[in-house]
Amino acid sequence: MSIGQRIQQAREKAGLNQSELAAALGVKPQSVQHWEADRNAPRPSRVAELAKRLQVNVEWLQFGTGSPQAPNGQSEAQLAGYLSTWDSHTPLDQDEVELPFFREVELSAGSGATQVVENHGFKLRFSKSTLRRMNVQPEHAACVSVVGNSMEPMLYDGSTVGVNLAETTIRDGALYAIDHDGMLRVKILHRLPGGGIRIRSLNHSEYPDEDLDGEYVQRCIRIIGKVFWYSGLIH
Repeated sequence: MSIGQRIQQAREKAGLNQSELAAALGVKPQSVQHWEADRNAPRPSRVAELAKRLQVNVEWLQFGTGSPQAPNGQSEAQLAGYLSTWDSHTPLDQDEVELPFFREVELSAGSGATQVVENHGFKLRFSKSTLRRMNVQPEHAACVSVVGNSMEPMLYDGSTVGVNLAETTIRDGALYAIDHDGMLRVKILHRLPGGGIRIRSLNHSEYPDEDLDGEYVQRCIRIIGKVFWYSGLIH
């Protein structure tokens, strides 16, 4: 199924005609017609807006991978049902846990080589009830900050993702945090024959797929865990 066919399918399921969808997006009806006819493809930022309007998974809409159902991308405060202010001296609530962050650190001054380690300083407060709904054990949960624009329009620079450290077996089309030879990355992964993997970015025009063979994967790739939650500023 092409991206145009997926747009049409999602639009019809949402009960919209082409003119109504165009009006919601602020574009001409001809634009929607051209997308659905595969005469041209919407740019990544427009795909994200389409996914939001049609309430579908942006990865499915863009690439046809994963489930059409929109993932739960609400902020943790929205999921927990409350928002509170706190600092490092504020005691944890009964339903809260502190999740550590992973980060890159330089192995030796000036060498340029890095390794991925757990940051025991900065932590994110997260509700236990939310973790339970996600089937994530608190001791297996951690956070990663996204750097760069490779995962736009889903994840912008500075976004935070929650990672289940217990899920390291690759499910094709799912989002993972990985240690790539000392580089901390958040990417969509697919398995390849011979133990290889395909690393996919959502900003596909700037970051093409990376196909890695099994030998390289064994040497240089460590799956930190599967992403179960993400949050970031609206752009």
